[in-house]
Amino acid sequence: MTRTRAKRPPVEPGLIPAPGGLLDWRDAQHFDRWQDRPCALCDQPTPMRSHAGEPVHKSCAETWIAAHTTEARLGRFASDVQAGRRHGDDHA
Repeated sequence: MTRTRAKRPPVEPGLIPAPGGLLDWRDAQHFDRWQDRPCALCDQPTPMRSHAGEPVHKSCAETWIAAHTTEARLGRFASDVQAGRRHGDDHA
């Protein structure tokens, strides 16, 4: 019998903290040990990844979530709403 892994939804209830709360990024999916990429928010290199695999510092993501609570709760992230970014297609 073959087991298939169910694809996780991009946002699970409880993953997005209340404004001012902290993200729980202890899971290995939030860390790329092979490559630093420019943060989607501040353009500084980071090995950290968002729930959707986008490069972003945890502190940058928490600040963005606090400022964009509704979008965050809907599963959106900064690069989803920034059509005119300088590095337009560098996110996952």
